[in-house]
Amino acid sequence: MASLIVLPWGYAVAPLLAAGVALVGGMVTRDRGVRLDVEDALWLLALLSYAVVWLADVARTGVWPDGRGGHGVLLPLWPVLAAGLLVWLRRHPPALLGWWLGLIGGALGAGAIACYERLWLGDSRADNGMNAIPFGNLGLLLGVLALVAMLGLMSGALRRTAWLTGLLGLAAVAGLVTSMLSGTRGGWIALPLLGWLIFRTFHVMLPGKRLLIMIGLLGALMIGAVSLPQSGVLARVMVGVENLQRYFVDDVKGTPEGLRLEMWKAGVVLFAEKPLLGWGEGRLQAARDEMVAEGKLHLEVSWYEQLHSEVIDTAARRGLVGLLTLVGLYGIPLLLFTRHLRGTRSSRVRSLALSGVIICVSFIDFGLSQSMLRDARGLAGYLGLNVICWALLKNQIAARVSKYHSHDSWAVS
Repeated sequence: MASLIVLPWGYAVAPLLAAGVALVGGMVTRDRGVRLDVEDALWLLALLSYAVVWLADVARTGVWPDGRGGHGVLLPLWPVLAAGLLVWLRRHPPALLGWWLGLIGGALGAGAIACYERLWLGDSRADNGMNAIPFGNLGLLLGVLALVAMLGLMSGALRRTAWLTGLLGLAAVAGLVTSMLSGTRGGWIALPLLGWLIFRTFHVMLPGKRLLIMIGLLGALMIGAVSLPQSGVLARVMVGVENLQRYFVDDVKGTPEGLRLEMWKAGVVLFAEKPLLGWGEGRLQAARDEMVAEGKLHLEVSWYEQLHSEVIDTAARRGLVGLLTLVGLYGIPLLLFTRHLRGTRSSRVRSLALSGVIICVSFIDFGLSQSMLRDARGLAGYLGLNVICWALLKNQIAARVSKYHSHDSWAVS
């Protein structure tokens, strides 16, 4: 988890290591006898359906997506790897401590890199040698997940985990700093919604005074960071508003916001022409470039590999069929995590269920202005974080059920 955005090739190394551990572990460890249930089957259906439709699209066009700069080799196969990882992790659950340490290492590492690049090197946007958008979005997500883990610990046995609670709090701050210094505005839109979800979950589990103090401190930190000219947050927001005004009023289309609107317009037009199966890998770019040649779109639209919207890009590329699998990939995990969030009072179960909800909601928000699932780090982050969180959640639920039955048996005897 920590290597996802801290190490340049972490997005590829982590899945390969996971596959290697599962392969070797299957030969040397004993299966715990955990049986997959209906919820796991729905998970596998979502992952494999998405992969099958994407692979079928590759088969009909003969073109493989290569992600950004060729880093996304064999992207359509990654959901299949995630499905195998889900089965492995359900039978051999990971340690919850590993989840916490991964959040700490990832968020603190990303925050340190962001501060170094912006404050020491003077870069305009922190990116760790990758696209600043996935770097900032994933850093923000790890920070928010660290905050959820910290609040979960605070609502449980605080004295035994004071050091861990403190590190998770620092990681939460580091994640916010990473997002701000990366200049990734799409992630900022999600913050109010994520804050509401966190408050709604924990206000019944934590003393109101303690929760309000935490929220006040984080709010003060965000306001202070936004107010500092060095953060560039206000400048980025003002530039975005100005560019939108220039697009609609002055017909200036060459700004980042203008180009996004041009790409969205292209996607809607192309989807309307082939709504069922879409244009396909490679063919979408060709059809878009033809619109550019005809003067219907700004010239710079051809520079991009995707349409900067997950829904629009998927609809134009794989049609309604692909869009249905995307809804399943987002919706099935979101519904399952929400179901467990509402059905328990356990602080650990609720914090893990809320983490799953936040992962899904965050990527839906990130996908409004960026095709995160066509980015190697974005796809690895969504699949990896979701599958690991699900395995941890189910393991915690099984442990509570086992503990309940053992107590019940003792009482009967």
